[in-house]
Amino acid sequence: MTITSALNSAMSGLRAAGRASELVSSNIANASTPGYARRTLSIGSYSIGDIGGVRINGIQRHVDAQIVSDRRLAGSEFGYRSETTSYFNRIEDLVGTPDQAGSLSARLADFENALITASSRPDALERLDSAAHGARDLGRAIKLVADGIQSERTDADRNIADQVTRLNDTLKSIETLNVRITATNNQNMDSSALQDQRRILIDEVSEMVPVRTVNRDHGAVALYSTGGSILLDGRAVEIGFEPANIVTPYMSIDDGTLSGLTINGFALNTSSELGRLHGGTLGAQFEIRDERAPEAQIKIDALARDIIERFQDPAVDPTLSAVDPGLFTDRGAALDPLQETGLANRIEINELVDPTQGGDVWRIRDGLGALAAGSSGNAILLNALSDALTISRVVNSGGFGSPPLTAPELTARFSSQLGADRLREDQQLGFASAQFYELTQLELADGVDTDAELQNLMIIEQAYAANARVIETVDQMFDTLLRI
Repeated sequence: MTITSALNSAMSGLRAAGRASELVSSNIANASTPGYARRTLSIGSYSIGDIGGVRINGIQRHVDAQIVSDRRLAGSEFGYRSETTSYFNRIEDLVGTPDQAGSLSARLADFENALITASSRPDALERLDSAAHGARDLGRAIKLVADGIQSERTDADRNIADQVTRLNDTLKSIETLNVRITATNNQNMDSSALQDQRRILIDEVSEMVPVRTVNRDHGAVALYSTGGSILLDGRAVEIGFEPANIVTPYMSIDDGTLSGLTINGFALNTSSELGRLHGGTLGAQFEIRDERAPEAQIKIDALARDIIERFQDPAVDPTLSAVDPGLFTDRGAALDPLQETGLANRIEINELVDPTQGGDVWRIRDGLGALAAGSSGNAILLNALSDALTISRVVNSGGFGSPPLTAPELTARFSSQLGADRLREDQQLGFASAQFYELTQLELADGVDTDAELQNLMIIEQAYAANARVIETVDQMFDTLLRI
């Protein structure tokens, strides 16, 4: 080896050691930075005639693509289950449990107790007034649950609009980064920082929609939903959605009153069974708006119908005709079975017995259709009203099954079904959370290990010192030759 060759080898070794130490420093400094991938220097040797040395081939970015893909899918499932579980928790809080004051079951029990108390002293107007207030509170409790369900649907619709906007913006940003990464790679420059940014953005997309990445030429990637829709391949798609200001019980995606999704103008199925973007937080919002909440609405409407029918029966209150509204009404009107949708949002106490609307509480004792107050000691109607709650009857709608139920049993079944749904979602959330956590830990384990980086730094320092010693020796040799 000539002196020139030795000097060139040492100089190139110094440059490689310096660049490697920069990467180690960057790795340590960004060990906790989201999206950062560990870098190492790829080196080789070259030889041109008698001159050789160390060649820097480039920078390697270490990422386990399979673990990242699995972690993203697990994150999508975790986000989806988090949203649906939160929904069931909120609805269950609205309905309450029987031991909670103000719950639906407690309001029904309070009304029943008020009727029993009034029947023991039908002459006591304060007890009749308490029964009227109990009826009004029960109607309000049913309406509160129904209004809460519609608020959930409205919030879900707004969340969909926000996520679609964010999804479109993020896909555009990934498209831009693809272009920049391709240009950087074509110029033989390091694109690791750009790839880190893209990784973070893809993570944001996967939280909303479960996606898979496909590598393209020169470092670009394509994104596909797990349902098979192209989100980005060269150019990002445009996802369309038209939000509604308020979602009412009568609105649905099937009749066109609520918007679905479009991709580049083409309609997309958004159901939980066939939705091509289902999963993630976006799919959860569609499921809440179009499936979960409408199911709860159907059940609370069925409960409201059952309550209205029990007290609208002329067999209970002989002063009523077959077409007269009973103690509970559909905004003052008698029940129309064909107008059951949204009934729970419209249920009201009959104004004839509501003191706040100018009604007379004695009508609870003497009948809604009575022309005048009757005997103050007559408790026949009060007993009939109380018995109406405990009569077992088949519920005509709501999917509660065919066995006859009393009003308390129907309310308890509604609450228990919500509790069972919430428990099932909790279990699914626990599994999704554990899976997401474990995959996240695996990904982090493949990231920057500061202890290992410090060991690498010591090796690099030794290499640097060795090359520096060669240069120093060559310098001494040149000095010796010049003195001859």
